[in-house]
Formats: sequence, C-alpha cells, structure tokens
Amino acid sequence: MKTFAITTIGCKVNQYESQQIRELLEQLGLNQLETSQLDADLVVINTCCVTRTASAKSRQRIHRVRKSNPDSKIVVCGCLPAIKTGELTNPGKNVQLINHRETIAETLSQIVNGKADAFSSQNLQPKQDTTIKAENSSEIKLKNKLAKQPKLAQLTSFKGHTRAFLKIQDGCDGYCSYCIVPKTRPVISSKSPDAALREAQALADAGHKEIVLTGIFIGAYGQKSVRRKSWPGRQNDKLADLLDEMVKIPNLARIRVSSLEPADVTPRLLDSFAGSCKIMPHLHLSLQSGSNAVLKRMCRQYTADESKEKIELIKNRLDRPAITTDIIVGFPGETDADFEDTVELAKESGFAKMHVFSFSARPGTAAACLPEASPRGEQGTIDNEVIKNRSQILCELDKELGFEFRQQFVGESAEILVENSIGRRKGRSERYFMVELEKSDGNPRQGEVVKVKLIKNTVNGLIGR
Repeated sequence: MKTFAITTIGCKVNQYESQQIRELLEQLGLNQLETSQLDADLVVINTCCVTRTASAKSRQRIHRVRKSNPDSKIVVCGCLPAIKTGELTNPGKNVQLINHRETIAETLSQIVNGKADAFSSQNLQPKQDTTIKAENSSEIKLKNKLAKQPKLAQLTSFKGHTRAFLKIQDGCDGYCSYCIVPKTRPVISSKSPDAALREAQALADAGHKEIVLTGIFIGAYGQKSVRRKSWPGRQNDKLADLLDEMVKIPNLARIRVSSLEPADVTPRLLDSFAGSCKIMPHLHLSLQSGSNAVLKRMCRQYTADESKEKIELIKNRLDRPAITTDIIVGFPGETDADFEDTVELAKESGFAKMHVFSFSARPGTAAACLPEASPRGEQGTIDNEVIKNRSQILCELDKELGFEFRQQFVGESAEILVENSIGRRKGRSERYFMVELEKSDGNPRQGEVVKVKLIKNTVNGLIGR
C-alpha cells in the first residue's frame, strides 16, 4: 500500500479531522493523491449525516468510489457510521466502517501495516445508542465502553487551504429537537489551552496567517456539558481566556471564531474581540428562528428577545461587526406569524449573511416524531410550497441585507487574505465579505494579507484595488 485519497463531506470539524487523518497516513509512509484520481490504494471517506441530504450524499460518495476504485480499500468514517438508523447497511466487502471515532488511528494503522483483517464483518456492527440521564443532564452514559486507543495527533499544517481550522471542542449533549449530532458525537471534550496554543503556533509556523477556532459547540469550550444551566453562573469565560493568549502568537495575523449561539456572547468575550485587532470583527450566531414559540419547540437555550439583546450588545462594543446566521425555515408548526417574526428580526439585526435551510425531518431526532413533521399530511403540516416560498423570501432578504452591509465600506480600506494563485486574486476581508482585486492589480501571493481600497460593491462582494 503506497497511496491514499481522502474525500470529506460536512462541517469544519470534519475537515479538521480529515487533515489529522492525512497527517497520520503520511507519517505511515503513504503519498496522498487527489480525490479525483481513481487509483489510490486506500480511500478514506469522511461522512456527514446532519441532514437526510448529507446522509444521501455520503452514501452516494461511497457507491461512486466503490464503482470507480474496485481494487482500493475504502474506509468510511465520520458521523454516518456512528449512528444506528439503518441508513448505512451492506456497504460492500471492500468497505470498512469505523463506527467509533476513537478507533480511527488504530484501524488505519492496522490497514496500512497489514497487521489485521480490518475488513471483517464484525466491524460492520453499528454503534450502540447513547443516553443522557434525566436527573443529571451533564452525565453521559456510554453503553459501549471502549479501551483507550491511539489518538489522531494535533495538526502541523492544514494542507491545501489558506486558512487553517483548529478544533478546540467536540461533542454535544444539548439535544435540540431537530439535531442528530448528540447521537453521533455524545462525548463532550475540550482541548487544553496549552495544547490549543501549541497547535496554533505550529499552524502559524507552517505559514497559515489565519486560524478559525471550531468545534461542535464551541461556546462550551472547557465545560463538561453544553447545557448552560450546569455551568457556574451559567456563563463561560474560558473561550475568551484562550483568545487572549492566542493573540500573542507570533506570525499569526488573524483569528476567527466559528459558530456560536447568541447566549454564548458575553461582555467578557466581547472584551477579547475589542481588545485585539487579530480577532476578526465577525460573529456567526446560529439563530435558527426569530420566533420564541419555534425556538421552544426546537429546544434552543435562548429566546428571540435574548438574541436581539446580544446582537445589540455586539454592535455597541465592536465597529460595524459582521453578524452572520443560520435560519431553518418550515420547522413543524411554524405559522405565518412565526415566520414574520424571523423576517423582522433579520431586518432589525442587519445580518451580513444568512444561511437559509428548509426543514426536513431527520430520522432519529425528536422533531421527526412531531405530528406536524409527519409526511402523511396531518393538520399542522407545512406545505412544501409554503416552505419554498418562505425560503425564497429570506434568500432575497439575505441579498439585500448583505449588499447594504457591504455598501457602508465602499471608499474605505480593508485587509484581505488572498485565497487563490490563478486568475484575478480574491480574498476575505476582516468582516468576511469577499473582495476581488481589479484585473490589472498585480499578483499578490496566495496566503498573503494585503491592504486594499474598496472601490465598488456588487451582488457577489466588493471590488478592491
């Protein structure tokens, strides 16, 4: 076995873990091929199952790789093999499912070294369900206790990417009613501050000017549960403490924080943002809905009013920050009034970007069991055409709000991290909107941070010089 390829589906955490797998396989002596190359000896497929669409895409990728790589050994990891929903059955004799994330390093090492028949039928057994004790929501009981396994190592580079993702937290026990993640990643863990800082230093030394801190529930960094009622004072300052140390790393120009919930935004966290120009003035808040009734059915840990207060607090503390968000349209029972609440909150907030998702019942979640989510059409079911129309309204509003947000910066200067080396150079500004340089504006190197003057606003971003 001499070569490998990795294909990744899903979030920043999956992309980070694929980089860990890459470094492990390289350390074991294999050479990486592009995913499009069909002759790799080993193909790793890192799957996602957060939605039915993601699960289907993951299964299609497995089928496509099996068909195009009949002689390759195929390893399937990530979230899809970790759940017991019957979505991944009989994947094929040359396909190895890694049901337990803790065994990835050991299993891959065995496959590469040929020390074990890793493709035996026993590896196809699905992971046992996990349960959370009702009397103590922060305690997780794993029915399948595992012996300690070799772990994937910290990263030294984020190959093929200008910015590097750094996973500092994993796991969720929040159980929002629409979300499958607590069943795929039930174990709550956080990287120690020292380990996170060492890894950030290594990534900066590798030439990455920007690091994005990521996790499954990054607002719970340093906590044993994502449920705020179990936190001392129901507030967590450990993420802010880490940021205050990370800004001291030499050669690191930028730090971004990935998705937060509105309740994660505290005055202490904003002190960190305001206290260093290295921390980008961009916060992504997973709002999901502007209706208190819908948020309650989603089992979110905040209200629409609290979200408005936090957004106002952010705007008061930071200079014209970019606030981006996620919205789910058509959650079971969402009325016209509920939807209008979401539209009004979006307008008041002036989001720089909205990621709009149409609700689709995810098997294995509580929301899939709600009467309103049934495909049989009981009273309360939201018609697909209604969901489509509501999504279109929000997508049009997203374009308007995004254009309006960018317009205020025309004529000013910004710094962009150049993301490409071919064609017209482009990159993300501090506030995350894309800036494309004029055609005749030289050829700054990929990965370089350059200062530009913003001269024109377009539907796709700004033009800079």
